[in-house]
Amino acid sequence: MMTITRKLWVVLVCVVAQYGWADSPRLDAPRTYNELPQRCEAFRGATIDAGLIGADTGTGSGPATVIEASWEESKSLRVSDGGPTPAARIQPALPAYCRLIGRIAPVNAGSSEILFRVNLPLTWNGRLVQYGGGGFNGVLITGTGLVPGQPYDYPVPLARGFVTVGTDSGHQNKPGEPLQRFALDDEALVNFAHASYKKVRDVAIELVRRAYGAPPERQYFVGSSEGGREGLVMAQRYPDAFDGIYSRVPVLNWTGLQHTGLRDGLALARGGWMNRAHTELVGRAVLAACDALDGLADGIVGDPLACRERFDIDALACGAVGAGTPPHGCLTQSQIAAIRTLMSPLVMPFGLANGVREYPGRGPSGEAIPASGAAGGWVSWWLGEMPPDFPPSAPPKNGIAWYYGAGAIQYFFARDPALDVRKYDPREYRDRVMYISRLMDATDPDLSAFAARGGKLIMFEYMGDYAQSPYAGIQYFEGVERRLGADRVAEFARLYVAPNVDHVGTGAPALVDMLDVLVDWVERGRAPATLTVVEQADKPPFAVIRSRPLCRWPEVPRYRGGDQTKAESFVCTR
Repeated sequence: MMTITRKLWVVLVCVVAQYGWADSPRLDAPRTYNELPQRCEAFRGATIDAGLIGADTGTGSGPATVIEASWEESKSLRVSDGGPTPAARIQPALPAYCRLIGRIAPVNAGSSEILFRVNLPLTWNGRLVQYGGGGFNGVLITGTGLVPGQPYDYPVPLARGFVTVGTDSGHQNKPGEPLQRFALDDEALVNFAHASYKKVRDVAIELVRRAYGAPPERQYFVGSSEGGREGLVMAQRYPDAFDGIYSRVPVLNWTGLQHTGLRDGLALARGGWMNRAHTELVGRAVLAACDALDGLADGIVGDPLACRERFDIDALACGAVGAGTPPHGCLTQSQIAAIRTLMSPLVMPFGLANGVREYPGRGPSGEAIPASGAAGGWVSWWLGEMPPDFPPSAPPKNGIAWYYGAGAIQYFFARDPALDVRKYDPREYRDRVMYISRLMDATDPDLSAFAARGGKLIMFEYMGDYAQSPYAGIQYFEGVERRLGADRVAEFARLYVAPNVDHVGTGAPALVDMLDVLVDWVERGRAPATLTVVEQADKPPFAVIRSRPLCRWPEVPRYRGGDQTKAESFVCTR
């Protein structure tokens, strides 16, 4: 009996013969595929043989099946009232497209499947862009949202004619279960670490080939935080998979980050916890010491490295000269100690993958940044609404770094959900820690294979980030330069930093369409130099509040006179 897959191929062959769709699409001349609406639902039930999926992952793969296929009509822009960040509240305008949702079967019985989504636009520009995930994933990425850090009023990739792709990374979150529980499943863990993103990429390319008669001419990956790690993993493990990669605030030193989250949370549990008033006290003190270091007092710490040398947390100690009165006008010695812990590097008792031994400290700057009315800065990522619980409570009760880090220690490293993390010693789990580090950490500085195939990489760090340390990304990039040479790295990679910006992009100008910059570099050879970032109102018409130059590391913007809200009033300088 003819299979669903063969039936679909027969339909495609007929369509290609009639309309000539086998011609390779031209990147600068998007083509409209008028039969796609009628053919979309025929994809339901289509299968892709396991031999076409993830052959280079070393993990094997089950076959893929499309379980949903529906034609979606165009939608206009909407802005909702809920959502943790401005970007999450924006539901962008979308064109008409074919929505495919499918699953890749696990290799081992009892393991979880990999869910994927592929969006095929009516008018295709010959390109594909895959979106990364966030946190511990477990939620299917739709591929219909903003690119990380994209200006709110700029069309999303699907509206620009890109095929867009997303995945849940190979496990599905369940109500009432810790987000990290999936790590007890070996196959799900490897899929989360790296394999699922390559497998889904392979499935997407095959579906594109069947839909349009040709594979994509260019493939891009965009991701933030966990998704930023995924992008770097693609460059390191699968250098031929993507032509261009955009990695924003990547959690690349993953093992170090989770151990740091544990350490910093334990410092709070030892009497160091602070409420919002304390956070605002520290934030004001940082601005008083550092705001004008870039030549302008505007609520932005424009030179965070200089601020590290200048800011003295001891000046806020209760009893210090000039300190206010308790309880919120000064800090106890336990609170001072907790802040020093946060700002200090974590040195592991043994080297991790690629010779990494430490995780860099955070701050100062961005301590009291609010995420558009919600908590941000220290409150969201470090402190939470109360001291750390044992076992950890979900945010916002406990800080995200504590919830993530302590949970990762239990499920990834110790593999003991009942572990009292106060008694955890990584030396007792050295083999497991090293295994997870080799699996998860995107710290391999050898990007020579990615560079040799013509790949381009853009990294973007936010200097007011407390979800992860921006200095981890800076250290990694500088390690790549040491390995390959700064001149060679400049041919294919860029690192940008935005001062005073929180993990989700609030606190200072940080919005820029990096996908457009990346495409311009990959396809036209226009290497980016200094860019411009903006800060926008989060409701239409998304008015620009202020702009700044976005400097290549190690430069930072300095005010040189003129309109304080305009990027041209600043210059990038070392």
